[in-house]
Amino acid sequence: MGKIVLLIDDEELVAKTIGRLLRKEGCEVILCRNGGEALKTIAETEVDLIICDIRMPGMSGVETIKEIRGFLMREGKKPVKEILITGYAEAETMKEALELKVADYIYKPFDIRDFLKSVQKNLTE
Repeated sequence: MGKIVLLIDDEELVAKTIGRLLRKEGCEVILCRNGGEALKTIAETEVDLIICDIRMPGMSGVETIKEIRGFLMREGKKPVKEILITGYAEAETMKEALELKVADYIYKPFDIRDFLKSVQKNLTE
């Protein structure tokens, strides 16, 4: 693929697993453990796709995506597609995530083929 993916997840095992999977597919992966790190990264690096966990300490994934979108808009940069991942199906969080109209919403544990299909689709559209 040769694309840059910003992966935002505070869970070590999940981050390592997804990172390894994406690197196998030819992506460069930039890992951030929280929303603050992600905002610093997005200010310094152009990425092709954002994959973000919803439930993180401090700034949630939904808040992180909103902040990133706001930054990109203020800077006059093009929007970046986002995939939200979660292991929790809380109604309020789900509603907020759906209101964001992200490119995809994936539940953990996920099927690797389905996950990669979503990544490839969103990197090529």
